[in-house]
Formats: sequence, structure tokens, C-alpha cells
Amino acid sequence: MFNQAAMYIDPATTSLIIQIAAGVLITVGTFLGIFWSKIRRVFKKNKAEEAPAIDASEINALHDGEKDVITADDLLADEED
Repeated sequence: MFNQAAMYIDPATTSLIIQIAAGVLITVGTFLGIFWSKIRRVFKKNKAEEAPAIDASEINALHDGEKDVITADDLLADEED
């Protein structure tokens, strides 16, 4: 009544299946990574807009008189000398 068919998957087919699975996983991971970073950037941008801006002079005042931040005025002053 029922005919039984013997199935055989050769090593090349198995290798192809593994390659397809790896390719799909890498593609999905890359896709999610790219869009996750874009989504995070949107939320960080909103937080950055809410945070008060710090002036370079305020940062320099925090470092015991040492000047760690180079501003555009410093670079222009060096060119004029």
C-alpha cells in the first residue's frame, strides 16, 4: 500500500545547508547591528539635546590650570605668531 523511499543526504548537501544557515545568521546579525546602532543614535541624540553644553573654559577650569582642551582660538593664535 505505502511505498517507502530511502532518502540520502550526501556531505556536499550538508555542507551547503550549513553554509546557507551561516549566511542567514551573519546577514541577520549585520542587519540588526546596523539598525540597532541607528535606533540607539536617535535616543542618544535626544538625550544630548537635553544635556547642557559645557564650555571649553569650564573644562579647563576643572584641571588645575592645565590646559587639556585645544580650542580653535588656540590654533588661530598659533598661526598668527
